[in-house]
Amino acid sequence: MTKIYWAGDSTVQYNDITTYPYAGIGQAMHLFCKPNVEIVNRARNGRSTKSFMDEGRLALIDAVISEGDFFFIQFGHNDEKINDPSRYTEPYSTFQDNLRIYIDVARNKGAWPVLITPLERRFFAEDGKLTKGEHGDYVAGMKQVAAKENVPLIDLNAMSRQEMEKAGPEGTKRWFVHVPAGIYPYCPEGKADNSRLQYAGAVVFAGCIARGLKELGGVYADLLVDWGENDAQGQSKEAQFLNDSNTAVIR
Repeated sequence: MTKIYWAGDSTVQYNDITTYPYAGIGQAMHLFCKPNVEIVNRARNGRSTKSFMDEGRLALIDAVISEGDFFFIQFGHNDEKINDPSRYTEPYSTFQDNLRIYIDVARNKGAWPVLITPLERRFFAEDGKLTKGEHGDYVAGMKQVAAKENVPLIDLNAMSRQEMEKAGPEGTKRWFVHVPAGIYPYCPEGKADNSRLQYAGAVVFAGCIARGLKELGGVYADLLVDWGENDAQGQSKEAQFLNDSNTAVIR
């Protein structure tokens, strides 16, 4: 069985009922993968490239990843926490150095590393447009590493911005934990979190990553289920999915 090991933060993390309605992209990725692909999700809330390593989480992956596996590396949200020395990394030095360590973990075992830029935060300006965002230097820093190390990269930051701009301020509320009071028993007073996801958002952004894998082709596209031919209007299955207003009910 092919395995995808995933290192990241709360935008990827697997959640259970104790943290419902939070969900991470990693727990929705199986919807797009073939039955023989196992998602081994090691992402944890609040981790950066630095703290993930310092806590020994990368070492746990290093101990078991093997030839033919895949290693999805998705960080940035917490590397930018400049006031927290346990997590902060500088985008064009320590962040890049750490990414190279993660890449080496995969390559030393004959596995396939994939860099994934950080998910954009749901911050809209008064005109209904997304703000510039906070991840710019980390996105650029990761792209530099991908180019220099010849590692495939999926630009989730750009794709998530595109999808959020299409859905708008109101449409994106069902993707992030932005819920009114009384809806969920674990959020009795309501919650507005513009960084972490509900399940609907996890599915939408897992779909973006699947699209990125499909565009990479080869062994990366081979991870995915067959989406079939375009419909009569020329719209692909993945485009239908991303445009589906009922995404929020998928479980």
